Amino acid sequence: MENQTNRSELEKKARDWLSERGVTIDDIADLVYYLQANYHDGLDMDTCRDNVNRVFGKREVQNAILTGIQLDCLAEQKKLDQPLQQTIETDESLYGIDEIIAFSIVNVYGSIGFTNYGYIDKQKPGILGPLNDKSTGECHTFLDDIVGAIAAAASSRLAHSAADDALLDE
Repeated sequence: MENQTNRSELEKKARDWLSERGVTIDDIADLVYYLQANYHDGLDMDTCRDNVNRVFGKREVQNAILTGIQLDCLAEQKKLDQPLQQTIETDESLYGIDEIIAFSIVNVYGSIGFTNYGYIDKQKPGILGPLNDKSTGECHTFLDDIVGAIAAAASSRLAHSAADDALLDE
C-alpha cells in the first residue's frame, strides 16, 4: 500500500472529499479494469489501483477534484446564483464546463486519455451509473466526469507503461 505520510494535505483532502461523496479508489480501479482488461493479459486490481493512486499524485487532479466537488455541493445546497444554479443542478447538456475540468485530468497522460474518457463517459459503467442518477437529490454534475477522467488518465498511464515495457523487452 502507498505510504500515506508522503501525501500532501491537498491530496488527502481530495481523497477525503471523494470518499465523502461515496467514491472509493476501488470504484475508480474497477473502471480502469473495465477500460484496459482486453488489452493487458493478466491485468489485476492491484495494478489498476496503483495507476489510480499515481494519477491522484498530480496536483492538477487534486485541484480538479476539489473544485468540482465544491461546485456540486454548492448546487445541492442551492447556493449558486441563477442561471448557474439550474444549469449545474440539472447537468444541462450544453454547459460543458464539467467536461473541461475532466479534460484537465485526462490531459495529464496524453491524447489516449481523451478516447478512454469519451468511451467511459458514454457507457457509464460501474460507479458512473449511480453518480449520473439525477433521482437521488445529490448533484454529481462534476463528480461523474472527474471520476471518469481519473479512470481514463489511469488507463492511459497503464497503456503508456505497457508500451514502455514492450520497448524494453525488444
